[in-house]
Amino acid sequence: MKPQLSWWDRCVGQVDRLFASPRFQRWATGFPLTRPIARRRARGLFDLVAGFVYSQVLFAAVRLHLFDILRDGPQTLAELAPRLGLPEPGAARLLDAAVALRLAEPRGRGRYGLGPLGHAMVGNPGIAAMIEHHRLLYADLADPVALLRGDRGQTALGGYWPYADSTGPAALSPAQVAGYTDLMSASQPFIAAEVLDAYDVGQHRCLLDVGGGDGRFLAEAAARAPALRVMLFDLPAVAARAAARFEAAGLSARASAIGGDFRTDALPQGGDLVSLVRILHDHDDATVRALLRAVRACLPPGGTLLIAEPMAATSGAEPVGDAYFGFYLMAMGRGRPRRAAELTSMLAEAGFDRIHTVRTRSPMLTGLLLARVTGSSQLV
Repeated sequence: MKPQLSWWDRCVGQVDRLFASPRFQRWATGFPLTRPIARRRARGLFDLVAGFVYSQVLFAAVRLHLFDILRDGPQTLAELAPRLGLPEPGAARLLDAAVALRLAEPRGRGRYGLGPLGHAMVGNPGIAAMIEHHRLLYADLADPVALLRGDRGQTALGGYWPYADSTGPAALSPAQVAGYTDLMSASQPFIAAEVLDAYDVGQHRCLLDVGGGDGRFLAEAAARAPALRVMLFDLPAVAARAAARFEAAGLSARASAIGGDFRTDALPQGGDLVSLVRILHDHDDATVRALLRAVRACLPPGGTLLIAEPMAATSGAEPVGDAYFGFYLMAMGRGRPRRAAELTSMLAEAGFDRIHTVRTRSPMLTGLLLARVTGSSQLV
């Protein structure tokens, strides 16, 4: 039985059929007023088809340290090929592809230099680390339909993030947590800068970072606010790494690292600000709701919760949330991207009020939500 369509659905359907017509598409690419639109759409569709190839060009450039080499200045193909460890034909193919993708650019006299996107790679080890890490994601996405059907079994990403499939993550060894902790730490500086530029943590007495990894975010926060005490709560093997970072940074007097599992253990008391930085989207709804209730229970009246993570349906960054993180987390085996409105509803259910978003400079990197406990009088 066919569904009943409204008049609006029928009108939109007619437009869809028109746009899908090869005859109309040929006309649109030739008519001067529609030609730019048709070409942009054709380019956008081709970029989707070729996107995997583009990502592999970037992967090869990172693996071969192309951007570090070009940082030394413009160089010819003959100079670059031995430094890349490639024969000249292979180096030429890589460099031409990098120029097409704006990772490199010709500088005259047969030389190549950094392109507009290549500049962003220099000095950002976190980006390079994520690109290297994506080889696991590419393997898991070799059959995306099997992933969608739940037929893949153990995935490469599921093994990389061992707590995702573990029933007792608190027992994970230092070796088991080292890889993903290092990866998160490498990408933490630009996330920390986004969060700390958008919200003044110095107005609080004590910041508790739940799932805080090796403490890099808290170290950045402590540097911004010299009077702020900081506490970290993460799996025991991860918290031990944070304690070592705090000691090396001279923060032991006002920083502590507590080991535990927030799914089974009570959160530490004493913080008037709790942060969840790139935590919630790694977990399913039941775990998220339980964690938000646990944070609400550990905060005093007037306390604040700060949530920082990429969010679905972020204006201008929609593919990041729903496409990239949607499939990444599916391959990981747990979690999903959520809209700010969904998180707001979960926060209200957990007993928070005065919930609002805070603008960040790069919402593609992270969105920011603040929620407070009833009884706040000192915070604005």
